[in-house]
Amino acid sequence: MAQVLEFKLPDLGEGLTEAEIVRWLVQVGDVVAIDQPVVEVETAKAMVEVPCPYGGVVTARFGEEGTELPVGSPLLTVAVGAPSSVSAASSVPAASSASSVSSDEGESSGNVLVGYGTSAAPARRRRVRPGQAAPVVTSSAAAAAATRVAAPERSDGPVPVISPLVRRLARENGLDLRALAGSGPDGLILRSDVEQVLRAAVTPAPAPTTPSAPAPAPTPAAAPRGTRIPLRGVRGAVADKLSRSRREIPDATCWVDADATELMHARVAMNATGGPKISLLALLARICTAALARFPELNSTVDMEAREVVRLDQVHLGFAAQTERGLVVPVVRDAHARDAESLSAEFARLTEAARTGTLTPGELTGGTFTLNNYGVFGVDGSTPIINHPEAAMLGVGRIIPKPWVHEGELAVRQVVQLSLTFDHRVCDGGTAGGFLRYVADCVEQPAVLLRTL
Repeated sequence: MAQVLEFKLPDLGEGLTEAEIVRWLVQVGDVVAIDQPVVEVETAKAMVEVPCPYGGVVTARFGEEGTELPVGSPLLTVAVGAPSSVSAASSVPAASSASSVSSDEGESSGNVLVGYGTSAAPARRRRVRPGQAAPVVTSSAAAAAATRVAAPERSDGPVPVISPLVRRLARENGLDLRALAGSGPDGLILRSDVEQVLRAAVTPAPAPTTPSAPAPAPTPAAAPRGTRIPLRGVRGAVADKLSRSRREIPDATCWVDADATELMHARVAMNATGGPKISLLALLARICTAALARFPELNSTVDMEAREVVRLDQVHLGFAAQTERGLVVPVVRDAHARDAESLSAEFARLTEAARTGTLTPGELTGGTFTLNNYGVFGVDGSTPIINHPEAAMLGVGRIIPKPWVHEGELAVRQVVQLSLTFDHRVCDGGTAGGFLRYVADCVEQPAVLLRTL
């Protein structure tokens, strides 16, 4: 006899608590093999294909494409067992299939995502009780949200919410989570629950009218109508990180113009030897790691709870990459130990992964310093926002011909603007200026690097 096993959205690592269903890879009735990818989800870190640890017939799917689910929510159910029983199980209704057996039972491969495993925190592993159907959020949730804030407080037990983003959103708006009824599984409070209550709190109630009274005319000062675009996925993660950076880091910016003519000539000479091509970004990265060796204050982070500046021994260099899904910052591990050729190869690999949406969460976290080449957008300068919790970011504008005084004479040279935004808690302007000046000297005279190798 076939068993119907429920597969829940696994813990994807890096503290992620929810994911959006981008594309289903299987249909109800399809036969799946063990560890076959069944759904493509987007987290705040990357696009991930989730494999199912069970083999059998898909009997139900939970969530349409575009739906955001918390970790631990049911994804699908699979009937496993004898072929004859499996084929019969494919016609079991979704509600009864979901309640047959939880994902904690039965045999599986033990794999969900490479590097993450199937284990989840005890609080997130909930056995599905008989007769319990999957929660459905209806259109009436928006109307009910306005009354949730006035509901009587619950007991002093734990609040059913696992997302730190939800807790922070409620805390910043003075909302008591104990007064909410969550729409997620087992009463789990989702971000949408908090947002609906906040929207209801700021929406004015319609004025009462009598049958004989004419409808009030719209006032000229009425707020303009517009389209609301949810901040979620990559865009939501970027918004959270940039807001936190501006809120917590006392940053300052300094900049300088540099003559990059000799750097461009050096790159041409290096690529003329017939070996692997060296990218301009790799040369700038090599300059950054040499500068950080001389000014280690900028390769650090601040621990305000301990009131300490933590200087980091390794340079994990992030670089900004613009993709169709938004801005992402892949990280080159141990950039200080790589030469220009190795840096070029790693930049190329991570950039291609960013474009195809296959970056892993581990490749998007752990940076200690960020290099932002916004010159590719055709702009000369900018004031970078530090990638929290790092302490600095170097911005590089476009390299274009400009009039420049060279060796006492006016000449046309390849000029670039360099901008450094730094955390004023880790150093003063003298250190930041020394770092930026060293970078500019290496850009103008690449031979300066030879003295530090």
